[in-house]
Amino acid sequence: MKLHGYFRSSASYRVRIALNLKGLRVEHLAHHLRRGEQRDPSYLAINPQGLVPTLQDDSGAIITQSLAIIEWLDETHPEPPLLPPDALRRAKVRAFAEVLACDTHPVQNLKILARLRELGLKEDQVTAWAGWANREGLAACEKLIAGEQARFCFGDAPGLADLCLVPQLANARRFGVDVNAFPRLLKVEAVAKALPAFADAAPDKQPDAE
Repeated sequence: MKLHGYFRSSASYRVRIALNLKGLRVEHLAHHLRRGEQRDPSYLAINPQGLVPTLQDDSGAIITQSLAIIEWLDETHPEPPLLPPDALRRAKVRAFAEVLACDTHPVQNLKILARLRELGLKEDQVTAWAGWANREGLAACEKLIAGEQARFCFGDAPGLADLCLVPQLANARRFGVDVNAFPRLLKVEAVAKALPAFADAAPDKQPDAE
């Protein structure tokens, strides 16, 4: 398999963690987002959105969007599972993941921040916007797992929610968010980052890291 990504992309980060948890090897193909390499015609032929990550399986089939990739990995390589067996619990895990992957990350990613600059916002305003988006999403997630007592977000083994949480906390710190406001999330993060699957997926461990 081949994974098209970028070391600092939190969506790519999620998929790297999932691949590591599944024990799957891939060829990593980097596309430097700040240099616009994701808009190269050869990459747009693979992913028309010009976003990362994109996964190509062994047959050459292409899958885009990090959550779709992760769920495909979970269906095709079911051990260890990333979603619980109970339907209600699965819905709760997906809801938590989507708070971050669908409602938080997209409004503070590189594309949106570049557009804010084009519209004339000053750099401190752009950073403040990104910080606000992260605080809003993480605050909601802190409440969503307030009643959970397990080591990870929704159990004693890492799953989809944790794959989304750890990269988003990294983003929040980049934008100066005081993550100490989210003690429950930080407990999960500490346990997760002690695992090689999470540690090896970190941005600074990637071949294209700067």
